[in-house]
Amino acid sequence: MPARRRLIAAVSLAGIAALAGYAYFANRSAGTALPASGAKPAAGAGAAAAQGPADVETATVAAESMADDVSAVGTLRSNESVVLRPEVAGRIEAIRFREGSPVRRGDVLVDFDAAVQRAEVQQAKANLALAQANFGRTEDLFNRKFLSQSARDEAASRLEVAHANMALAEARLGKMRVRAPFAGIVGIRNVSVGDYVKEGEELVNLEDIATLKVDFRLPEIYLAQIRPGQKLELASDAVEGRRFAAVVSAIDPLVDEQGRAVVMRATLQNDGLRLRPGMFARVRLILQERANVAVVPEQALVPAPGDVQFVYRVVDGKAQRVEVKTGARRGTRVEIVKGVQAGDLVVTAGQLKLRDGAAVRVVGAEAPVAPEAGTAKPAS
Repeated sequence: MPARRRLIAAVSLAGIAALAGYAYFANRSAGTALPASGAKPAAGAGAAAAQGPADVETATVAAESMADDVSAVGTLRSNESVVLRPEVAGRIEAIRFREGSPVRRGDVLVDFDAAVQRAEVQQAKANLALAQANFGRTEDLFNRKFLSQSARDEAASRLEVAHANMALAEARLGKMRVRAPFAGIVGIRNVSVGDYVKEGEELVNLEDIATLKVDFRLPEIYLAQIRPGQKLELASDAVEGRRFAAVVSAIDPLVDEQGRAVVMRATLQNDGLRLRPGMFARVRLILQERANVAVVPEQALVPAPGDVQFVYRVVDGKAQRVEVKTGARRGTRVEIVKGVQAGDLVVTAGQLKLRDGAAVRVVGAEAPVAPEAGTAKPAS
């Protein structure tokens, strides 16, 4: 067995030596063939490419106005809203409005059968006229010393009672008409002509929607930052692509203890009556406006371990890695609180092939215009 093992080892060593010799002579032949053909070494070309500038796209850090805001959801409400109800029971004689149409303040909307009330007014008028005539005769006789002071006072009292009865009869007659308390749009009625309705029964709703209110809630942590008069933007799914401007009109002094939220109300003009009460709305409340804020496209940010972000700033044709502190975000724009300033040139594409201090060549919309730029071509 030992002799057999030695034989196998010797054969293996001889095979390895043969392969090594073949590889040596093959590589030597390939190396001497290149100068004869005049071709350049491939390794030299790769080194030259590695030393060339990297192509990148850049953007200039802009100085913009940026608003600190907070978002919430709200509900639209009418500026004024009421359900009209009669104060007395009666039978409807006439309906003087068209459903869904605008009405003015004071317009008569519903007439009730007022025959009894009109008769009471006529009776009160007659009694008033009689009381006035009696008081006139009593006053004349009193001045001529034919009647006592008590008789005059009694006639004057009857006259006052007649005036009061007249006012009462006219008031009862007035309650047989339902009028619009403010200008708005009437809704869909629940009654018809000839219906007998009880006092307090619903007739129709009236909505003032030329101006709308929006109620929404914010967490109590924003209490120190909110105040009446602040501006906000409102959007609704029912009106896509449109934003409406509103102003905070009131803040409820009571904080909701269930949700620890502050109830706020804003008002807005409903131009074209495109919005309606009861609709869902997304609200963006602007807490404050800040001018000259440095912002960059979000593509310029490169994340790093440890919740760190940095950008590559281009200075004299070289990339400088700069750690930045970010602030608010607006769409694809990011506020830079610390690290770069307005006017700096930062890389937005090509960061993966960069390192601190690497040479770069700017391409794209932000590339500097130079006389030789039209003839220079990127290395392939």
